[in-house]
Amino acid sequence: MKAGTGLFSALALFLLLGAVLTQTPRPKKPTRRPATARRPSVPKPAEPAQPEPQEPTDFPPVILGPPSMYVDCPLECSCSPSYPNALNCENRNIRNIPVIPPRTRYLYLQNNYISEVTAEPFINATEIRWVNLANNRIHRIDKNVFEKIPLLYLYVQRNNLKVVPAGLPASLEQLRLGRNRISKIPAGSFSRLGNLTLLDLYHNQLSDSDMGKNTFKDLKGLVQLNLAHNILKKMPAGIPSSLIQLFLDKNRIDDVPKDYFDGFTHLAFVRLNYNQLSDKGLPKTVFNITSLLDLQLSHNQLTSVPLFNGHLEHLHLDHNSIESINGTQICPYSLEADPSDHSMLPRLRYLRLDGNHLSPPIPLDVIMCFRHLHSIVI
Repeated sequence: MKAGTGLFSALALFLLLGAVLTQTPRPKKPTRRPATARRPSVPKPAEPAQPEPQEPTDFPPVILGPPSMYVDCPLECSCSPSYPNALNCENRNIRNIPVIPPRTRYLYLQNNYISEVTAEPFINATEIRWVNLANNRIHRIDKNVFEKIPLLYLYVQRNNLKVVPAGLPASLEQLRLGRNRISKIPAGSFSRLGNLTLLDLYHNQLSDSDMGKNTFKDLKGLVQLNLAHNILKKMPAGIPSSLIQLFLDKNRIDDVPKDYFDGFTHLAFVRLNYNQLSDKGLPKTVFNITSLLDLQLSHNQLTSVPLFNGHLEHLHLDHNSIESINGTQICPYSLEADPSDHSMLPRLRYLRLDGNHLSPPIPLDVIMCFRHLHSIVI
């Protein structure tokens, strides 16, 4: 019995060992992903170089106007029955001036892409009084385009003109040519413009050599002349004595001739801000002008207050190099004048002195002299 039990135990142990030895081990899971073969990179074909955009290909499309009851109204313009004499073509992305109807008196073409002004569109437009061509890309105005038109106002500022247009009509009253590239005023450009009251040549490239002594002599009715923001070194010659407003800011002027303003009986406003004026370049009584009301000499190189007439009401001397102010010296009248006699009191109301080498308080003699002074900035 014991022998049978032992035989059975030995057999069971043999079978168990056989099962263990014949069992195949499980493969372990890899800790890293197997490397995959990289595909060979295929070079992309080179894109063709894009040419630089050239005008006028970059212009936006023309904007057509609303339907109109007028059969002669250009498609790219607006013709209102409330204003039958006005042709509104502004802000339409126009490249060329359309044919102008004969009934037109007021023509608005500002804020477009017009590059040339030719005579053809104006053949039947014989009654135009007002033309606004501001903020275009005009580089040429054909000669005599407006010669036979009774034009009063011509606005061509913010364009690319290099020369003052020729053949302007004698009827013209206002000519605005600011913010162009004008560097030449041909002889006789203004010879027929005796009715002109306003000439704006602001922000161009005019120098002393571009303006002769007779450039402005025929402008007998001129009231305002704006030559600011050019490259002038001298005061312009031959300015008509009818002038009321003279603007010469942002030039390079360093001298005003002693007798420059002789004969000016109406001159009321003179602006010479942002120039290179010093005491040496200003004769003692150069601004003793009876008609002068507003004198601006800001942003120059002055070290003292220039003398001025008792009729002056506004004086701008800020941002110079003034270190002191003596009311007794600059007072146009005697400090002992009767204060009840208003005709003997200076009319100065506004005085600006900030940006100098001055500090409060305001000298007493200044207050005693300028008794109409309402505001002083120091």
